[in-house]
Amino acid sequence: MQRRRRRYARRIMLVAPEYTDASQVASDLRGRGYAIVSPGGMQELTGCTASELDALLPAWDNLPLDTFLRDGGKYRRRRHSCFVVQDGAVVQAPHRAHWQPVDYNALHGGLRRWFEPMLVPEDQCATWARILQGLGALFSQLRGARPWYVEAHQFRIETTGGIGRPTPEGAHRDGVSFVAVFLLARRDIKGGETRVFDAHGPGGQRFTLQQPWSLLLLDDERVIHETTPVQPTGPAGWRDTLVLTYREGGFQGG
Repeated sequence: MQRRRRRYARRIMLVAPEYTDASQVASDLRGRGYAIVSPGGMQELTGCTASELDALLPAWDNLPLDTFLRDGGKYRRRRHSCFVVQDGAVVQAPHRAHWQPVDYNALHGGLRRWFEPMLVPEDQCATWARILQGLGALFSQLRGARPWYVEAHQFRIETTGGIGRPTPEGAHRDGVSFVAVFLLARRDIKGGETRVFDAHGPGGQRFTLQQPWSLLLLDDERVIHETTPVQPTGPAGWRDTLVLTYREGGFQGG
């Protein structure tokens, strides 16, 4: 019995990510198509303090239910807004539907999904701008200075129904240039392992983001990603993330 318990403990052990130093993030994105950044490294990239970032977190307690899930689930809450980052400035774009082609999202592709916009108090606008600007500057190191068309998604994946799916579409690309996934909170859950695969070869990596404000950066043209389902370990668990997608040339869907 003890031997079986030890084997089970090994199976459920979380794989910690190997963080990239902030000074090497551009190099890792260029070399292997992804980088995992610690909370401290994320602050270095964006110029935000820990207290400024934590002040954003209460917004995740006020996310409407995602009513567009084609698997019939009621486990995802979200808001969505769009921005243009150019020459160090951030301009919020008129509210628009989130749209992806079927080639990139077999489950929800071709569907115009109108989510409620993000609610950003005036005293938090500067923090949001630094996050968007900091990543825009990083990506411009790789592609050259240009306007970046950014879609921001606030997600909460809940487990009150027994299971929640962070990526119900499975392993996928988003049809953009770069993707930034911030882990904000894990409460009373198991699962939620992130997997990154080479889009053109057999290579892959698996790990579980656990630290608030740890960050996964992806070159969307080179890698495929997914996150495994989460299950509750208490009465009501959840996983909160912020996903930012950066695209050249305009927003998807025109």
